[in-house]
Amino acid sequence: MHSRKAISSTRYSRSTRAHTRKEGYIEGNGYQVTWTFGHLCTLKEPHEYTPNWKSWSLGSLPMIPPRFGIKLISNPTYERQFHTIENLMQHADMIINCGDAGQEGELIQRWVMQKAGARCPVKRLWISSLTEEAIREGFAKLRDASDFQPLYEAGLSRAIGDWLLGMNATRLYTMKYGQNRQVLSIGRVQTPTLALIVNRQLEIQNFVPKQYWELKTVYRDTTFSAILRKSEEELVLEAEKQKEAIAAGKKPKKEEENRGIDPITDRERGLALLDQVKNFPFTVTDVTKKEGREAPLRLFDLTSLQVECNKKFAYSADETLKIIQSLYEKKVATYPRVDTTYLSDDIYPKCPGILKGLRDYETFTAPLTGTALLKSKKVFDNSKVTDHHAIIPTGQHPQNLTDMERRVFDLIARRFIAVFYPDCKFATTTVLGEVESIEFKATGKQILESGWRVIFGTPSVQSQEEKEEKGEEENVLPAFVKGESGPHVPDLYEKWTQPPRPYTEATLLRAMETAGKLVDNDELRDALKENGIGRPSTRAAIIETLFKRNYIRKEKKNLIATPTGVELIQIIHEELLKSAELTGIWEKKLREIERRTYNAGQFLEELKQMVSEIVMSVLSDNSNRHITIQASAPEKAVRLLPRQRLPISQKRSRRKEHRESLPPQVKRRNRLWALWQLQVWRFPYKLTISSVSLVRFAEKVPLSRGKQLTVVLNGNLDAHSASRLNKGNHIK
Repeated sequence: MHSRKAISSTRYSRSTRAHTRKEGYIEGNGYQVTWTFGHLCTLKEPHEYTPNWKSWSLGSLPMIPPRFGIKLISNPTYERQFHTIENLMQHADMIINCGDAGQEGELIQRWVMQKAGARCPVKRLWISSLTEEAIREGFAKLRDASDFQPLYEAGLSRAIGDWLLGMNATRLYTMKYGQNRQVLSIGRVQTPTLALIVNRQLEIQNFVPKQYWELKTVYRDTTFSAILRKSEEELVLEAEKQKEAIAAGKKPKKEEENRGIDPITDRERGLALLDQVKNFPFTVTDVTKKEGREAPLRLFDLTSLQVECNKKFAYSADETLKIIQSLYEKKVATYPRVDTTYLSDDIYPKCPGILKGLRDYETFTAPLTGTALLKSKKVFDNSKVTDHHAIIPTGQHPQNLTDMERRVFDLIARRFIAVFYPDCKFATTTVLGEVESIEFKATGKQILESGWRVIFGTPSVQSQEEKEEKGEEENVLPAFVKGESGPHVPDLYEKWTQPPRPYTEATLLRAMETAGKLVDNDELRDALKENGIGRPSTRAAIIETLFKRNYIRKEKKNLIATPTGVELIQIIHEELLKSAELTGIWEKKLREIERRTYNAGQFLEELKQMVSEIVMSVLSDNSNRHITIQASAPEKAVRLLPRQRLPISQKRSRRKEHRESLPPQVKRRNRLWALWQLQVWRFPYKLTISSVSLVRFAEKVPLSRGKQLTVVLNGNLDAHSASRLNKGNHIK
């Protein structure tokens, strides 16, 4: 006889052979399979702890409940499903928690079990893939729920921390600086993220371009640049990068001599140098050819996938998250909310089967068939995998994918195939030359063996922006011989220093991942992930929140802070609220709670103390500062006294504000508005026209393919106007 078990997930009925569908669950073979809709429970609102916290007032701050409680989210669908789960759990012999393998997944299911008053033993299914094979293996290796208590404590600490800071700081800044016109949302993650954008924007605005010159010469159709001596700032920056590289376990680079001329900052000196070299031959002093190897690109974690999709397809972080979540639910990709680019060793034996399932990529998988797959430490490393491994295909053939899903799946599949290909071999040629004691340099790169690069095509497909970021020159130089000499054509080029680029979603995600430091190197990025802002699963939502709060907007791919966003960051003097690095330290502590190396109680006590200090600091501010809030909706018109008249300009302004404030259904009654809406409507529309002016307007409104307009001619339309309207295909 099978014991009755409640399983909190929708996808396990086939593995448990439960087939009978009931209201809110599936039953069979002694199992009852039920599910949640994301979060069913949440922390209580302030007024649910004490009625005094219902109204917003500075006197009630800080709000620190003596004990936090949870509640069911008010939603009829959620409530109905919860009562089903509650009934199943109270009559079950055992509960198997099949929530997502992570902090959030553990927290969601633990709260449901607490709210339902579950008393029976609990087991944990811990898997990162939803294939039937993975599910069956997971059921064969069920773990005790107590093993994941630290994971739950970390998730609970995160939720309580966000509540304490968000609730108190939002009320504090709204009441103190918001003029009661708009809620000023403050968050542990969103505010430092906004600060990154604002600080970058202010840096660009305050940037003063400086003029400089470059001395170059052309010898044998090859452009050589004069070698410049590095400044003290550049040397300090290089030293910092060296330290970070050593901390990441990389070998330190060999120190090079700081040779060359000083940067050319005035035209007169540049012209003097030009005169110095133009009448003398160019002599090749050194030719160095160094062969190197380039390992395959890392597998995707969520952030790197979002970055790549933003660069290649201009997808937002939120769009990419939704797409990869859909691929996960269709069982063609593994769990998406991951922060590692590594696979565990137990995945290696499954890789041939996964490759075999990629039937659309047989051109690339065929050379790997029947051979022992490469097993690199840069791909397979148990020490770098905690709850999830990198995003890879499951091996199940993808079907019925949308165009967007197909593009994202293609990126994942190619990355996975590439890690089993040999390294790309290349040769870097460096040629040094000299004219009258002034040294010149040219560098070229030649691909010798493409290796894994064949999966992605030629390097030339990179965007110009990517090439500039990497500073790569992949041109092949002619054969030079040390000691050769000949004529050359020197020239002086005027240049201007450029401001830093605005953040895009791709570069912002990287900055969030590494606590504000834009790092391209994989090893360094891994080392800084411990101090990142937020979690991979939440970063997309944070960016979307900034849009919704009207803190940022988008210009093409660039993220621009609005005046409200800029002023909000400028008015916050408490660095803890907007510091990327300090917020990253909080994330590190939460991870340490997971690993049992840090106490959750200590974390919350420190957080309570910090919130209290922030409240006292803001309340003591007597500067009368405030944030200018742009009204989201037009203000109500002032009621006029009898016989009081407005100027025509004010009347027109009021009429315009009134029109803009009308709801969509009222606007549609306006015939001109209806014609304009034809550009976006997807259904036939019937319109009565009675004026020549409307005919003229209709001629200017293009009808998109597949859209129709039915026009009923009403009134005195002359034949000419009617024919013009008909000629423009506006009559059906």
